[in-house]
Amino acid sequence: MDQDTFHKILAGAMKANASDIHLKVGTPILLRVNGTLQEVKSPPLSTEDTRRIVDTILENIHPKPVADELREWDGSYSLNGVGRFRVNIYRQRSSLAVILRSIPFDVPTFETLGLPPILGEIAMEERGLVLITGVTGSGKSSTLAAMIDHVNSHKRAHILTIEDPVEFMHKNKKSSVSQREIGMDTPSFNVALRAALRQDPDIILVGEMRDTETIDIALKATETGHLVFSTVHTTDASKTIGRLISVFPSDEQNMVRLRLAENLKATVSQRLLPRKGGKGRTAALEILRMTKTIEECIKDPLKTHEIKDFIEAGRDTYGTQSFDQHLLDLLHAGVLDFETARSAATNPSDFERTILLDTGGERPE
Repeated sequence: MDQDTFHKILAGAMKANASDIHLKVGTPILLRVNGTLQEVKSPPLSTEDTRRIVDTILENIHPKPVADELREWDGSYSLNGVGRFRVNIYRQRSSLAVILRSIPFDVPTFETLGLPPILGEIAMEERGLVLITGVTGSGKSSTLAAMIDHVNSHKRAHILTIEDPVEFMHKNKKSSVSQREIGMDTPSFNVALRAALRQDPDIILVGEMRDTETIDIALKATETGHLVFSTVHTTDASKTIGRLISVFPSDEQNMVRLRLAENLKATVSQRLLPRKGGKGRTAALEILRMTKTIEECIKDPLKTHEIKDFIEAGRDTYGTQSFDQHLLDLLHAGVLDFETARSAATNPSDFERTILLDTGGERPE
């Protein structure tokens, strides 16, 4: 497979609105569209095909990795006029395989993503920790990019991002944006985050909270007056708090609870769900904002399970919402069908019971 053919594959994938492209020996090209893998009518890829694709991707990387020595490699690839891609090269059955995730050239906004305006208020916090959470492929990077763009459009600040790899490219608007890529610009999140405190940032974006040291340095950054954005692979607010605390040794966990309670400003947990009629996907969001009550729930492990109830109770006052509240909104607006909303609910049986009470016993489509 030559470079032109590879580029045609990328262009076709973008035209099909594919989020991911799978290139593996012995199988045709696979595209993930609206969350589902679809097979492209193409011959199975050969060992030589994937090797040439890898050579094309690595051509302009300095220092250039040796393809024969690769086991795993993360990076990015750009194609003028088509798009940018996050790349993972790996080996399976001794042959090279490639997964590319599409990254649009245009930085998303709250409007284009259909996100609630309350995220703009969260993005404009002066200091503290804001976490975007969800499983892989739930749109965390897009939401973070929209929040950074909102700050960039409305505030004079130095925004420093630490990413693996850099995804959306931000141009300076009101803010100055510095984007650092792991491997190319800095060896690790930890090293970059330590250095960040000496680079006069107002806002720091850390691509992912991966380990104890990263979490600890991020908390120190909030304690010294910075606003820190990051992501965690958790499904809701309670699990996010539990995950961050659990990575620390048991004798440090009470102190971490106190630090989180004092510095966490918000969590936004999201799930991407298929729209009614199969026209794309939409995000269902749980939004937590820090209040005195939530602070007490974080400090006291016996109260952490109550967070969901307080999120729901604070909707009118603080703009918070649980997944189930947002799912009801999306169902009533005709964005989701009943089965999709029900299956995504925290408690499907309770969700269905609520719907039936609201509709006088009629189950919506």
